[in-house]
Amino acid sequence: MEEVKNNKGQNLGIAALIVAIITFVLAVIPCIGLIAVIPGIIAIILASVGISQAARNNSPRGVLIAGLIIGIIAVLISFSQIFVGIRIANNAGKWPTDIQNVIDDVHDNVMKNLEDANISIKVENGEDKVEINANSSQKKKMEKTLENLEEGNKTSADTVSTNDTINKK
Repeated sequence: MEEVKNNKGQNLGIAALIVAIITFVLAVIPCIGLIAVIPGIIAIILASVGISQAARNNSPRGVLIAGLIIGIIAVLISFSQIFVGIRIANNAGKWPTDIQNVIDDVHDNVMKNLEDANISIKVENGEDKVEINANSSQKKKMEKTLENLEEGNKTSADTVSTNDTINKK
């Protein structure tokens, strides 16, 4: 006598396995994994219905169990991304303040270093070279001169004061 194999639920098992694999691939992609919950639940339902059909008819259940396990793992991964997204959203309100504090600290440090800096300007035109060196004590005077130049005001003289170091070669 020939043994007849009953394959009830196998089509659901193959469908569940395919959907579960697609769900798993979607679940491990950041941000996109959030939408993997829906096909994951579909894979779990397909595998569960297929297992119940296979149990009634004593059919093989390997593909069905594989689809169920992969579907459950994919849904868990997707749920974990949802919780991570919620956690990030809850902490996002604090980030702009922290970032602004860091920017303010860097700005203050840069401004302090610029105030303490020595200024050196070198202009070359062919064989002629002019170099102007100034320290931070002359900063206010130079800022005022620069503001006047930017506004288009002429200074009283086009000469450099004797306090500045000028090297002309």
